[in-house]
Amino acid sequence: MEASWRQVAGGRGRARGRATAAPSSGNGLHLRGAGGGREKGSVGAVGPGPSPRGAATPAAAELMSQRKFEEIKKANQAAAKKLVEEHFSSSSEEEGDEDFEGKQGKIVANTFTTYTTQTDGDMRELERTKQYVHEAFQAGAMTCLICIASVKRNQAVWSCSGCFCIFHMPCIQKWAKDSQFLVSSPLTDDDFGKRDYPWPCPKCRFEYKRSDTPSRYYCYCGKVEDPPLDPWLVPHSCGQVCEREFKPPCGHKCLLLCHPGPCPPCPKMVTTTCYCKKAKPIPRRCSAREWSCQLPCGRKLLCGQHKCESSCHAGNCPPCPRVSRQKCVCGKQAAERSCASPLWHCDQVCGKTLPCGHHTCEQVCHIGACGECPRSGKRFCPCQKSKFSLPCTEDVPTCGDSCDKVLECGIHRCSQRCHRGPCETCRQEVEKQCRCGKHTKRMPCHKPYLCETKCVKMRDCQKHQCRRKCCPGNCPPCDQNCGRTLGCRNHKCPSICHRGSCYPCPETVDVKCNCGSTKVTVPCGRERTTRPPKCKEQCSRPPTCHHTSQEKHRCHFGSCPPCHQPCQKVLEKCGHLCPAPCHDQALIKQTGRHQPTGPWEQPSEPAFIQTALPCPPCQVPIPTECLGKHEVSPLPCHTVGPYSCKRVCGRTLDCQNHTCMKECHKVTEIDAFIGKNKAGPECLHCEEGCSKSRPLGCPHPCVLPCHPGECPPCVQMLRIKCHCKITSLYVECRKITTADIDEKNLLSCCKNQCPKELPCGHRCKEMCHPGECPFNCNQKVKLRCPCKRIKKELQCNKVRENQISIECDTTCKEMKRKASEIKEAEAKAALEEEKRRQQAELEAFENRLKGRRKKSRKRDEVAVELTLWQKYKYFLLPACALVVLVFAWYIARDVA
Repeated sequence: MEASWRQVAGGRGRARGRATAAPSSGNGLHLRGAGGGREKGSVGAVGPGPSPRGAATPAAAELMSQRKFEEIKKANQAAAKKLVEEHFSSSSEEEGDEDFEGKQGKIVANTFTTYTTQTDGDMRELERTKQYVHEAFQAGAMTCLICIASVKRNQAVWSCSGCFCIFHMPCIQKWAKDSQFLVSSPLTDDDFGKRDYPWPCPKCRFEYKRSDTPSRYYCYCGKVEDPPLDPWLVPHSCGQVCEREFKPPCGHKCLLLCHPGPCPPCPKMVTTTCYCKKAKPIPRRCSAREWSCQLPCGRKLLCGQHKCESSCHAGNCPPCPRVSRQKCVCGKQAAERSCASPLWHCDQVCGKTLPCGHHTCEQVCHIGACGECPRSGKRFCPCQKSKFSLPCTEDVPTCGDSCDKVLECGIHRCSQRCHRGPCETCRQEVEKQCRCGKHTKRMPCHKPYLCETKCVKMRDCQKHQCRRKCCPGNCPPCDQNCGRTLGCRNHKCPSICHRGSCYPCPETVDVKCNCGSTKVTVPCGRERTTRPPKCKEQCSRPPTCHHTSQEKHRCHFGSCPPCHQPCQKVLEKCGHLCPAPCHDQALIKQTGRHQPTGPWEQPSEPAFIQTALPCPPCQVPIPTECLGKHEVSPLPCHTVGPYSCKRVCGRTLDCQNHTCMKECHKVTEIDAFIGKNKAGPECLHCEEGCSKSRPLGCPHPCVLPCHPGECPPCVQMLRIKCHCKITSLYVECRKITTADIDEKNLLSCCKNQCPKELPCGHRCKEMCHPGECPFNCNQKVKLRCPCKRIKKELQCNKVRENQISIECDTTCKEMKRKASEIKEAEAKAALEEEKRRQQAELEAFENRLKGRRKKSRKRDEVAVELTLWQKYKYFLLPACALVVLVFAWYIARDVA
């Protein structure tokens, strides 16, 4: 073994023997190994001399290997020692159940063995102390409330004598120093630093003197300084008998081994009597030495009449509970009152005649004599300067001197003459200074002067300003809440704003196991770093797989171990049981993860995810019918399912005119009574148009696709002309095709007046109708004579039937004759004018043909003179027509 260790040491020494450059006394640099020997000579040495280069001797190599072996041995021993110390150093480290039942159980039993065996003590009285001892072993129970960190076994601690809370020694020393500094910092007197300022416990606020500031680490009982670390003792205990005085002191000492927490009640036996001293003395435990015999007390009460009826009790007897009728001290009234208070006063004035014989006593119900008359003897005037001897029936007069009493301001005196009643208010104007002393103002003496200046001094918390108006300097304490987050990081300081560090959070938190049956109580803030206690109960979680129960295992955090029971699932498709192991939580390698971008990136470890795998396929052959129910074939159980036989479906479609031409497919039978030939929703839908014949007269095709039964009535609008052939009407096609002759005539009517003309020339008065118009024209027409002068209104049908006509009279004939004469004259004048025009044109044409010069033509031209009719015929014709019309209207009016 030593040879192997030497080889390892020599190899490690050579491996660590990297050359390091060091300055030399020579002219070059020497390369030295880690072992101190020179492995190589000088490099670039200058000057003559023997070369140091050469092989090491075997003795030197052996010595170096031995030295390396010793160094490694010491390092390993130190590492082993450190590992053992760390294993037993922290109370937050979890220990096994068997270890707790064995070692820790023995430690607790040895601690309380003296109390339970030697003095026959009651274990129920040890519960509080036992709790502190158990917390010393539990995970995270011992926590320093100042730094919120675990208290390890090998750390110096200090225990409070009031609440028995344990703190780190450096933490409590800093706390005490800071507390004393904060208390003494506001003082500026001469004895600063000399007075003994107390400091409180961070948890229970129990005050300690300055001399009680811990400076050394002691065990719980205070006997041993720096107690050694012993894994077989309670942490920070010396293992000796406690021997601390009991509280309250009884003369005995604690018999337990050095322990944390309070000492249990005194188990010693003493002989003592009851409270009333009537019973015989009996032996009892010292912690319960006071007892009651339950007999009546019998001591006389304060009323002096009755005795105490309570059972044997400690202390003074209670007041007498009885009630009696008692008179007041003046004897005027009597009432039912408690016997414990025999003296009482009524609310009436005494009223007895005083010795003077003129006045009565004005005191309310009192004891004893009324006394002398307050107005008898010598009396002072109101200003207390003059004294008068007068009968009690006369009032003291004023002396006439000045009052000279000090007014309420305390500075000036009353300037009035001696007077009765209070003095008046001081009205003198003075130069007054405000309360803070920063401002002055001249104002009446009786009025206080407060300025508006706000105090800027810091309050005792040294965080907030006083901000009080006209503050005289005695700033009140800060009344705001501190509100700073405590060390637990969960709560805020509820105290009034203060200086220095806040008190630790007084709350506690229970850290429980997963099921909650095992818990450990830790200070608030430690629940995040405290390991949950180990539970002995069985895991009560429901199985995560399909089984009704899982394999038994202890309570734990995290997911339960995978199930190894047979699956035995009933397969959904075939109903067989799965024989494979439970595969609801199988680990599957995760695919598709991040790929390395280059050779410099290290490949990541393969990741596995927990997922449920399906049951393996079943191989049992099952007869299966094809989708279209054409045939039945055997298929393996895991492949059982709808399949196609590749035949044509052949089912009658919904149109009942065609069949499905798809390949064998699944068909959902909506109604089983129809049969297998009925097409389902998966079959083809007939997309051809309706080919059925249309009703007579309907020019439209059926709007529906191919369908069963009769076609629906045609609802398309048909455009037709009415009987009068003017208006276009839109009528549903089905109304036209199903209507008879009368209905068709009614549908073709546009409801307007017939626009046709009767033979008489008038419009037909009937509504739009078929056929010829009826000849019954009743319209009145005007008949005129041939010259249109005479007119009459008659019915058109009578005129047509009787051939009535109106002849012209003599006036008409005369007018006709004159009109014919005018026409003849006009015709004759027009004829002559035409002849002249033709003659002029003929002459002009002949002149052009002869080629005469223009000037000669102008000389030879015949000047044709126009007549009056030719000049003014366009004006005369309308004038003549107007005259004729006026004349005709005049004659017609005369005739009518």
